Amino acid sequence: MEALQTLSWSDTWYLAPELVLSGFAILLVILDLVLPKRVSRDVIGWLTLAGIVVSAGFVVVLMLSLGKGVDPSDSAPGYYSLLNGSYRIDDFGNLLKLVFLGASAFIVFSSLGTVRDEDVPVKGELYYLILPAALGAMVMSSSGDLITLFVGLELLSITTYVLVATRKRSRLSSEAAFKYVVTGGVASAFILYGMSFLYGLTGGTNFAVIMQGLGSAVENFEALLYISFFLMIAGFAVKLALAPFHAWAADVYQGAPTPVTAFLAVVAKGAAFAMLYRIFMNTAFMAPAADTLLKKDVFLGLSVLAAAAMIVGTVGALRQKNVKRLLALSGVANAGILLVPLAISLTEMHASLFSEFIYFFVAYAFMNIGAFSVLTIVARDTGNETISGFAGLYHRAPWTAAAMTILLCSLAGLPVTGGFMGKLFILFGTAQTHTYWLGAILLVTTVVSYAVYFSFIRQMYMRSGTVDNGLTLSFPAVITIWICVIVTLVLGFLPVPILEWIGEVFSIPTDLLILRG
Repeated sequence: MEALQTLSWSDTWYLAPELVLSGFAILLVILDLVLPKRVSRDVIGWLTLAGIVVSAGFVVVLMLSLGKGVDPSDSAPGYYSLLNGSYRIDDFGNLLKLVFLGASAFIVFSSLGTVRDEDVPVKGELYYLILPAALGAMVMSSSGDLITLFVGLELLSITTYVLVATRKRSRLSSEAAFKYVVTGGVASAFILYGMSFLYGLTGGTNFAVIMQGLGSAVENFEALLYISFFLMIAGFAVKLALAPFHAWAADVYQGAPTPVTAFLAVVAKGAAFAMLYRIFMNTAFMAPAADTLLKKDVFLGLSVLAAAAMIVGTVGALRQKNVKRLLALSGVANAGILLVPLAISLTEMHASLFSEFIYFFVAYAFMNIGAFSVLTIVARDTGNETISGFAGLYHRAPWTAAAMTILLCSLAGLPVTGGFMGKLFILFGTAQTHTYWLGAILLVTTVVSYAVYFSFIRQMYMRSGTVDNGLTLSFPAVITIWICVIVTLVLGFLPVPILEWIGEVFSIPTDLLILRG
């Protein structure tokens, strides 16, 4: 207890991004109770956006203040450790926090003026509940302890349960919230049970302590370690909607409000990946003896999950007509792709696993947020969330159709887009590690997915719609769509400078491996 009470006032500076989100969330709850409904809707939306931007500003400041060095005697080791090592401020967490906060900001901004009252009666809840959800994701990305990780996971999970149910008059939303609560609770139970085994076998919850105890655990209780790791893998597979644990995703994505669906597809998924990297790179990867069967089997299990997700997600999306369900299954396939860098692990020939992951994750975030923003506009105007609602979009709003085409090309992985370059870098990683079977599955599923995304393009350009008047556009949504398009193209045209910058900022020994508290 004495070690956990060492947080000083000066240390709270390093928690400024998290404290800002907490403060804004409390303030907005009070304002929602005090202000009239018509006034509070817009005010709370803009204040939510302001809180996210301020928090992101503090993250940038902390990134600039971090020094780089691996030597423990270095006065600026490249990270800050708080609460006896249970919370770390490092560039693994900072980079992911910027993505989480940026995605949350664009989701909130694009929804201003586009969410219908009949869909979400109390819009204030939709906005200010995003703040604690984003806070949970940030905690998951910066934790150095199993307990802190689980607290962040539950903060994110419980908040998103409520967000999914904010369409209070919709039976689909109620059904989606119920399914999400049940599956989320089961996933959390699997993860927690696996963590409890790991704690019992190594004698600690801090990753530095776990590493010290792994040697004797592997020697004496290897079977129990298998149970621990594969319980956690099953739990994370549910959270990430990896096949065959993905059945809940389509129903939840369809029933939730579109901004919440985008949040689940990007922020919640990214936070689960952050937790996955923290746990498995600091436990299974660090298991003694490079040729241990435990390490090989754990990462083989992750590889099989990645392959299954790419195949099942792509094939399942071929038959979908509802856009939300289609994007949910597309997310299953993309989750498999995002898992590949971790699954093929870190070797002398493959030291860029995090760069590959973060590059494709940024591309994935922007192309999904842009696509969901277009869907919000189209569904609001036509009342139709199926692919047929995009029929004739080129004739009604040619620029919006062009933006959607670029985003779809990125989702499909076509050249000069961020999606293409991200998949290409991951494919190179499979070649470097000689995991050719995983690279082949990535290639084949990418080609098959063209049929999925080209069905949108066919509707927009080659079909006539039921509505002839122009599309009613929302200024925040339009700005969001075009920023997503620009970022997607920049990622496609300028991959090398971006990867070099990530390489300069991020260091595996300093930012990902927790060798000491």
